[in-house]
Amino acid sequence: MASRRPVSWLHRARYVFDRTLARSTGALLGWLAACCLAIVVPVSALLVWTDPRAPRSLSERLVAVWRTSAETLRLGGVTGAPLRMLLSVFLGLIALLCVSTLVGVITTGLGDRLEELRRGRSRVLEKGHAVVLGWSDQVFTVVGEMVLSQAGSVRGAVAVLADRDSAVMASDLNTALGVTRGVRVVCRTGAPTDPAALALLTPAAAHCVLVLPGDDDAADAEVVRTLLALRALLGAGAGPPVVASVRDERFLTAARLAAGTRGVVLDVESTTARLLVQAARHPGLVRALRDLLDLTGAEFHVVHAPDALGLTFAEISPRYEDACAVGYLAADGRALLTPASSERCGPGDRLIVVARDNRPPVARQEGTAVDPTVMAGPHDRQRPSSKTLLLGWNRRAPLVMDSLSRTAQPGSHLHVVTGSDDGPVTPGAAGTADDEAVTVSYHVGEPTRPDTLRALDLFGYDSVIALGPDAGPHRARPDDQLLLTLLNLRAAEEETGRALPVVAELTDHRSLALAPLGPDWDAVVRGELTALVMTRIAQNTGMAAVFEELFAARGGALALRPASHYVLPGRVASFATVVASAVRRGECAIGYRAHDAHTPRREVDVRLAPGKAERRVWASSDEILIVAPPDAGTRCPGFASDGRPAVPDVLPEARRGKEDRPARGPALE
Repeated sequence: MASRRPVSWLHRARYVFDRTLARSTGALLGWLAACCLAIVVPVSALLVWTDPRAPRSLSERLVAVWRTSAETLRLGGVTGAPLRMLLSVFLGLIALLCVSTLVGVITTGLGDRLEELRRGRSRVLEKGHAVVLGWSDQVFTVVGEMVLSQAGSVRGAVAVLADRDSAVMASDLNTALGVTRGVRVVCRTGAPTDPAALALLTPAAAHCVLVLPGDDDAADAEVVRTLLALRALLGAGAGPPVVASVRDERFLTAARLAAGTRGVVLDVESTTARLLVQAARHPGLVRALRDLLDLTGAEFHVVHAPDALGLTFAEISPRYEDACAVGYLAADGRALLTPASSERCGPGDRLIVVARDNRPPVARQEGTAVDPTVMAGPHDRQRPSSKTLLLGWNRRAPLVMDSLSRTAQPGSHLHVVTGSDDGPVTPGAAGTADDEAVTVSYHVGEPTRPDTLRALDLFGYDSVIALGPDAGPHRARPDDQLLLTLLNLRAAEEETGRALPVVAELTDHRSLALAPLGPDWDAVVRGELTALVMTRIAQNTGMAAVFEELFAARGGALALRPASHYVLPGRVASFATVVASAVRRGECAIGYRAHDAHTPRREVDVRLAPGKAERRVWASSDEILIVAPPDAGTRCPGFASDGRPAVPDVLPEARRGKEDRPARGPALE
């Protein structure tokens, strides 16, 4: 048995010291006083004994040591009887303790207050501000648009509440937004599902409230709880308009019921799927949609136009110089886009226009004439059958397939290529949609592998839709796989010298700058355009019916068509002539994109709501942005052929318009 090693006196002293400190605060103060005296007294004695003017006697030198030590410790220099000196020491120690305690209390209080401010727990005392609840990639778009909408106001403010550190949120928003034009962005920490935390943002005095879904699996349930918390705080049907979005359509009905009569709930996944299909059919449409939905330049507005009362739509369309009319918003809340040319503007109707602001439109000058001689003849609007390649799989893939099958022409083909563990597809399976219009075939293979893509006839497809996997615990950056797929597609373009019509869906907006996009490619950031729709509805709830008709009931009413469909190529014509030619076809022209052979199509701006008097030579490669009527045979879920719901609506009766047409925002079901 090994002999025990002796414990050194240093270890014993350290153990006694640690044990004494652990007893109480008094022991700590005692050790502090002892350590101070152990240092101050010897040093004071050394100073006295080395002073040439020091007294000769020992007693006088000890008194000098006492005075030096007392002055150092601020104990006072009382001399005389030992009792007086002890009392002086006692009072000095008490004073030192009081001062130290006061400093500690002040320091602790200031530290706690600064920590509370850093965590964002103070109440926001604003009026007419915008409230944003939740945190996701959509927050940057939403807050940015809300800042633009309040720029120029005296006390513009946007308040954000999320279960994150407020300092981190503020830093991220400042980095993404930059200058906020005098609009204050206030971040608060707390759970949006907690009414007490919601009260910090004073939502009752807000102009609007926007609820964003998070990025985790429980995001939609959190949205429903947040809407219920708002109802508990403000009461049913009270407070400002509330606009929310969910990712899973199974939560759509519950979220709408929780939002109440003043709420509008959008479906992010369905919106993204429809946008992917529209972008695949109309390259460059994504940029035009961003321009139409953001608050810079021209966008959709609902305006009062008293001078339009009683006029037909054919008379209204070319009437206004800087506004393009696209339909009516009836007094009962129904939106009618691309009405018949003989449809008159009735009492209480407002115009739906694309313009730079929501002021009443100004009539054009009489000199701006429509030239029928340069109008193109009729064209067949029927789209040919298409062949589409779908690379990858995620939650939106079935929605993309459904949208393609409902809007494609008979004889179309959809080829799906996914990995073995990506989705519920059957290797080598083939079939048709229920209406036998679209043939669907499946192929198992990793789109990230070059050999998988080489086995495909990439250039035999009319469009390629590339999807990335869903985010998950093992996929911190789901866009990484999609970027690999895009690089392989880009390599195929460079090897052959031919262009591919590709549209890619990105999850993170930061990946947009990294994506190796080709000249005819488009990229859709999931949730970005839904966030823009949310901000537009939050600014004007009347836009809800407009966007429902535009995105849901039509199955996609925006399109880019060749200018040769409307005016003769190589001829000079005003934009008023283009508008009149579109009306003859039952469409509404709202802008154009000039051809630029040196710039990728996705980077060329669409000139929205140009002046009717603007004249130019129209080339056959120029494109006209139109709002089109529904295609014949287009099938939209939940809507009959006449645009009315095919099934009873579950929304409260207060939200319905006449003819049972729902009057709320994009019911993307």
